[in-house]
Amino acid sequence: MDKDTNQLLTRVGPGTPLGNLLRYYWWPIAGSSELLENPVKPVTILGEHLTLFKDKQGRLGLVAQRCAHRRLDLKYGIPEEEGLRCAYHGWMYDTTGQCLDQPAEAPGSVFKDRVKIQSYPVEELGGLIFAYLGPQPAPLLPRWDLYTIENSIRTIAVEEVPANWLQCMENSVDTVHTEWLHGHLMAYVHERRGQPVSRSAQYFMRHHEKIAFDPHPFGIVKRRLVAGESEDSTEWKYGHILVFPDKVRLGSYANSDSYQIRVPIDDEHTWHICYDMFPAPEGVELPKQEVIPVFKSPLKYENGEPAVDYVLGQDMVAWYGQGPLVDRSEERLAETDRGLVMFRRLLQEQMKIVEAGGDPMNVFRNPAQNQYLETEIHHVPARIRRGGKVDMSGNYGRFNPYLEEMEAEFEQAIAE
Repeated sequence: MDKDTNQLLTRVGPGTPLGNLLRYYWWPIAGSSELLENPVKPVTILGEHLTLFKDKQGRLGLVAQRCAHRRLDLKYGIPEEEGLRCAYHGWMYDTTGQCLDQPAEAPGSVFKDRVKIQSYPVEELGGLIFAYLGPQPAPLLPRWDLYTIENSIRTIAVEEVPANWLQCMENSVDTVHTEWLHGHLMAYVHERRGQPVSRSAQYFMRHHEKIAFDPHPFGIVKRRLVAGESEDSTEWKYGHILVFPDKVRLGSYANSDSYQIRVPIDDEHTWHICYDMFPAPEGVELPKQEVIPVFKSPLKYENGEPAVDYVLGQDMVAWYGQGPLVDRSEERLAETDRGLVMFRRLLQEQMKIVEAGGDPMNVFRNPAQNQYLETEIHHVPARIRRGGKVDMSGNYGRFNPYLEEMEAEFEQAIAE
């Protein structure tokens, strides 16, 4: 890849070809529960610095980072009934960015009517808050299956990765890395600690006999056949899907159905979301989950050591270990990298569609086509019971401070 193409595929800011494409999509910018303690949150998405807030009527707004008056950062703002008030001089903005009040101005002044700051649409779905930064009219917020399935429990694990968005997304079509990054590296970590090699490491160390990548209406399906498995195995016969442009679906992994979502903050940072949905077993009615917890899946531990002792931590090390924005003109791709090539071409194809004035793939405008968007290619039973107990720890669940409470709630529902 030449340097110009690398720039084309990695720059996400306003006015760039990739940025223009990505602005046609709704992006998660926060977990709904993150606004419970403080209903104001600074957000950077696609290179734009913004302020997310919820007013005292419960309405969400996403407006510019700074007040139009003296440029104070609105993350220090005060939510009120009608909007967000700047803490410096009290100017207040509604969810559209319109200034409603300028307390120090003379009574009857209409100056406020001429002041409006940038704003973007926001919606909630499945415990996440989504924003749309693209051209109007805005498309529908896609109702992907894991966001909408009822009678389930969800968790959201997040981390900011100091790496370009494309480095994270390419991981989803880089099949053979699992053999080394999650297998041999994990075994090496255990060896250094004087521990036996875990069953997880042994599972991932199996050699890839064949890999395949197939186009899908929602993106790309990747398939693998590893040593010791037949061609009837789920991972070869069905595989799993990269949902363009931002997520990979991991079916029934660690007791849950999961998305890994990669959100471009700017050219050198990505917000990574692990979205897990734990479905109820057949015939079990779960209590409604009032709050979907958000917790961190650590990039590094408090002592500064990279978190290479769990699968997602290993992935994140690989992403930022390439540098914040890798120069792909220096890479030497091999035959097993054909999934990366396929995804890069798909990005360029969709950029050309946007440049020609069309809608890229997975932009939905017809409500009848957006009722329930199925990303599961083949169902694997998700409920695993160990010693009569529900196990929701999975890959990163051990970092979830609500884990024991959630497992107990699940078990109680099953017992009843």
